[in-house]
Amino acid sequence: MRTDRPRRIAIVHSFYSQRTPSGENVVVLAQVEALREAGHDVVLVAQRAEEREARRTYPLEAAATAASGIGPSPVRQLRRFGPDVVHVHNLFPNFGTRWLGQWRGPLVATLHNFRPVCSNGYLFRDGQVCTLCIDSSSLQAVRHKCFHDSAVATAPVAWRTRRGVSGDAVLSRADVTVVLSERARDIFTANGYPLDRMQLVPNFTDDPYGALPAERPPGGFLYAGRISAEKGVLGLAASWPGAEQLDVAGYGPQEDELRAAAGPSVRLLGRVDPEELARARPGYEALLIPSLWFEGAPLVFVEALAAGLPVIALEGSGAADSVLAHGVGTTVPRPLTEAGLRAALAEIRAGGASLRQHCRAVYAQHFSKQTW
Repeated sequence: MRTDRPRRIAIVHSFYSQRTPSGENVVVLAQVEALREAGHDVVLVAQRAEEREARRTYPLEAAATAASGIGPSPVRQLRRFGPDVVHVHNLFPNFGTRWLGQWRGPLVATLHNFRPVCSNGYLFRDGQVCTLCIDSSSLQAVRHKCFHDSAVATAPVAWRTRRGVSGDAVLSRADVTVVLSERARDIFTANGYPLDRMQLVPNFTDDPYGALPAERPPGGFLYAGRISAEKGVLGLAASWPGAEQLDVAGYGPQEDELRAAAGPSVRLLGRVDPEELARARPGYEALLIPSLWFEGAPLVFVEALAAGLPVIALEGSGAADSVLAHGVGTTVPRPLTEAGLRAALAEIRAGGASLRQHCRAVYAQHFSKQTW
């Protein structure tokens, strides 16, 4: 729907806990701000995990909502606001889904992960991509304790995903579904979702630089993100060439394991303020994205291009697909090895300043706020 007339837009999102870094939360807030700057009247209807987790009954409430679809509804706020369109980002697990049948206005949904077909949302288990639930039954998720490492916690989520895309309440109701990468689009269409109801709209980031930062000798490489199994950072640290500097900015459940795996050339920065990281980013030679899962469209990828920073991605992810499609770096074959990383670092250095300029141009054309 292309129009110059301002619209009334309601964005519905269940915010994940701040205990774990969430690019999805950041993306939602950025979209609210961008739409308001463009002159639209936007209301954010939210549930926040921190507020609900304080109740002793929360685990049972969340499980019941996941299994039945009965739970908190945004309909009262939506009717009060009277939006032209409702945009759903995430309902799990703090919003119900029954309200979708009550709301008759236009509705858009963004898929940030693979939760309609996977209990943990990643299509990833035990260190590798997993499609067991797609290929056979969602009971496989219960068997392997895919959600919170608990069969009991997994059961209601597996019940919710038992019919895949055809049984997902949000996908069934949405007039248009937004995906963030071609890989995500292909996975959902291969599992029966209509291609003509899907739009590819990648994430964006604001431009903190205004132009390519002044040239200064780059030094070292950067990983920025969650320290967790699907992100592949343990394998990156274990395979990292000892003569090269790698800074790891982030936190998560595998921090202790990472400290044990990291050699002297891997510096663990922990939780870094986003503004501080933005200032530091242009001084690196490249960003590493070693994700083992399919990945969506990680915000760190877009942020790197804004800084004129090339990207090295492990093959087989949405990030790697984007690197190749836009020529903004290189990919590393699986399994990750020191030799593969050395070859990638050499390729990035051969690109020099012209590669950094190209990254910046790709950002402006495809991933800026204005383009979005």
